[in-house]
Amino acid sequence: MFKVSGLVSGYGQSEVIHQIDLSAATGEIVAVMGRNGMGKTTFFKSLMGILPCRAGKVEIAGVDVAQMQPFERVAKGIAYVPQGRMIFSTLTVLENIKTGLPKSANGKVPSEVFELFPVLYDMRDRRGGNLSGGQQQQLAIARALVTNPKVLLLDEPTEGIQPSIIKDIARSLKEIRTLKQLTIIVSEQVLSFTMEIADRLVVIEKGRFVHENRRDELDIAKVSSYLSV
Repeated sequence: MFKVSGLVSGYGQSEVIHQIDLSAATGEIVAVMGRNGMGKTTFFKSLMGILPCRAGKVEIAGVDVAQMQPFERVAKGIAYVPQGRMIFSTLTVLENIKTGLPKSANGKVPSEVFELFPVLYDMRDRRGGNLSGGQQQQLAIARALVTNPKVLLLDEPTEGIQPSIIKDIARSLKEIRTLKQLTIIVSEQVLSFTMEIADRLVVIEKGRFVHENRRDELDIAKVSSYLSV
């Protein structure tokens, strides 16, 4: 479903992502782990088209989107929940979700979104800026889901969120995967979270993938050594 081949990207004259390869099957959750500054967010921005790809391919169901604009990538089936969530603080919860709806939805939010995130239904008329960090994260995921993606990218979804809500998000992501058979790529630093949700973990170090394992074969000590400061 999702395949990245020889991806190169960066800022200005600086190359940050160096020849990265990654593939993920339909319904698979892959976690990209690494310390701050190792290239996780740059990698995700490159996948979404916020940063241009200097070389390589980004394929969704066999279609290369590497030279497409972000809105074109959304149409091809990729959705992005950025680091920091980036919700519209002055819009209501319902209005935030509707910003992700395709024209064909005629302004109607699918009921399954509120079934996955009941708190958003209860708070649908509240301004996004008045939600807690965890509620804003759920809102950002809901907004991404209504685009009907094949691939969901989540950049640091647990950042600044209390442990009890992290467990809720983990449970929701597994439900989403089962319900919609989505491919989910998530960047993280919290190993306990990724151990709960991911089928496979990849470690990024200075813009390169340096370690990969299935969850049930993971060398926790080795991965932890890459994450320690």
